[in-house]
Amino acid sequence: MDWESSTIWYWVILAFVGIIAGILGYFFGKSDTPRKMDQSLELNALEIENAKLKSDLDICRKRLDDHTIKTKEIHLKDIKQTTNKNIFQFNPAEAKAAFGKTIKENDLKLIEGIGPKIEGLFHSFDIKTWKDLAEISADKCQEVLDSGGKRYRIHDPASWPMQAKMAYEGLWEELFEWQEKHRAGKY
Repeated sequence: MDWESSTIWYWVILAFVGIIAGILGYFFGKSDTPRKMDQSLELNALEIENAKLKSDLDICRKRLDDHTIKTKEIHLKDIKQTTNKNIFQFNPAEAKAAFGKTIKENDLKLIEGIGPKIEGLFHSFDIKTWKDLAEISADKCQEVLDSGGKRYRIHDPASWPMQAKMAYEGLWEELFEWQEKHRAGKY
């Protein structure tokens, strides 16, 4: 073979490889197109769902604001009607109606998560009433638990001041409903 014929073969092989590469590229690129379309359809569906969820969140926030305003109005009305120093009076009949059992005033065991031993820990810190418990922070509650040793670390006192406040204010139905929602495995 001479130089000119080898150059021709070089160009023929190069052209043949280029054509095959083009055909393969076309088919590989074409197979990606449905996947890209599926992804864009999925993205559109997710954007629509996100918009619906944002709308639901706005509605929930508005309802919460309305409920908060109504609750504050009710509490202000109750406070204005009460003239004695102790604004909230313990009413055992209302408590029994909500819980279906007799409730003792300032019984810390009423709070979901507090048992007799934890109640004793709080009493040793001079926290003996619902009002006392309502006025401390969750961090202070954790400090009380830590004083009892390692076995009390599993308890989560984050909601205890809030529950104590509901009990102190006589919000028995709300407290009962909250405890039913957040029951910690007790049946």
